[in-house]
Amino acid sequence: MNIYLVGGAVRDQQLGFPYKDRDYVVVGATAEHMLAEGFKPVGKDFPVFIHPKSKDEYALARTERKSGVGYKGFDIYASPDVTLEEDLQRRDLTINAMAQSDAGLVDPYGGMKDLKAKTLRHVSPNFQEDPLRILRVARFAARYAHLGFTIAPETMKLMQEMVSSGELKTLVAERVWQETSRALGEKSPDVFFDVLRQCGALLAIFPELDALFGVPQPKEHHPEVDTGVHTIMVLQQASLLSTSPVVRFAALTHDLGKALTLPEYWPSHHGHETKGLATLKKMIARLRVPNEFASLAEKVMEFHTHCHKALELKPSTLVKLFESLGAFRQNSELEGFLLACEADSKGRTGFEQRQYPQSDWLRKAHVAANDVNAVQFIKEGLAGKEIGKAIYDKRVYVIEQLKKESL
Repeated sequence: MNIYLVGGAVRDQQLGFPYKDRDYVVVGATAEHMLAEGFKPVGKDFPVFIHPKSKDEYALARTERKSGVGYKGFDIYASPDVTLEEDLQRRDLTINAMAQSDAGLVDPYGGMKDLKAKTLRHVSPNFQEDPLRILRVARFAARYAHLGFTIAPETMKLMQEMVSSGELKTLVAERVWQETSRALGEKSPDVFFDVLRQCGALLAIFPELDALFGVPQPKEHHPEVDTGVHTIMVLQQASLLSTSPVVRFAALTHDLGKALTLPEYWPSHHGHETKGLATLKKMIARLRVPNEFASLAEKVMEFHTHCHKALELKPSTLVKLFESLGAFRQNSELEGFLLACEADSKGRTGFEQRQYPQSDWLRKAHVAANDVNAVQFIKEGLAGKEIGKAIYDKRVYVIEQLKKESL
């Protein structure tokens, strides 16, 4: 029995990149042997085991043969006679098909060469058997773009062919969202969506986003003109402002309504903030997006224009905005909202370094309004709905006073 460290830990070790998970391949062993050594099986019919102490994953060397459609359509063969090279060959990219042991690095498919060349290249034609690999490659491109990594032309061509085959239709929502949410947490999440667009997968998986490309906006406000380009720029800015995938998703989806504007009204997009809500909700339902992501995305879409006009809005409108954002509750979405709106403002050609005073003003106004609570009104003898109205009126008043002093 021989044990090898494989996959991401080997890759990131060679890159000097931080990593958490350590996965191992065991060559020359059986499931019975692993159980006898105290390992716990992950699943009933899957040859992966958990180490009794470290809790790392140890998988028996295996091969996979395509037998159906989708990512589940594989026959798995795990046996002591499966070699390390055969196991590594089933992996997606050469940089993920290296193994490490006490004897040194095992690299049968040129992973180190591609690491040095900063190239994401598929291991073998078997890459096309799993459509999820398109999203994985896009995610790795998002992770390593800042290091200069690009996708090999032959790999991009294969991804385009996979999209044309219609195999992406077999992907289940949970797997799509899992890769997407992880990509939103990478250093350059915009690259994920750019790669998907290059290979044609954006239209297949995120048609709502793809529809934004080619839709013009007023040049005086949006020198970049194209709404799709603007959307990618907003995501870039969101990534500079926040590491939160929730904020980044809200920034990404804030302008979906502009794709619904009839061409005869271009480049104006009156009412896009509310027109896009139904589209966003359908997208959220289809991809089974978690509530935390959905909630902020819907609020940013509906109210981002309010934020941009915050310095002009009436105090009463600001209080209603804060209430809509749950800003007076413990689970306030105000900060995430402000970051996504600032990203929207800066995600325009020539506006990247421009200040966004609206955020500071809204933070100050919120602090002042949030100091108002029910205690003083209960002491005054108010009850029921009277308390709610008194709190609202006082919050409007304190913002009015703050506005006179600050603006």
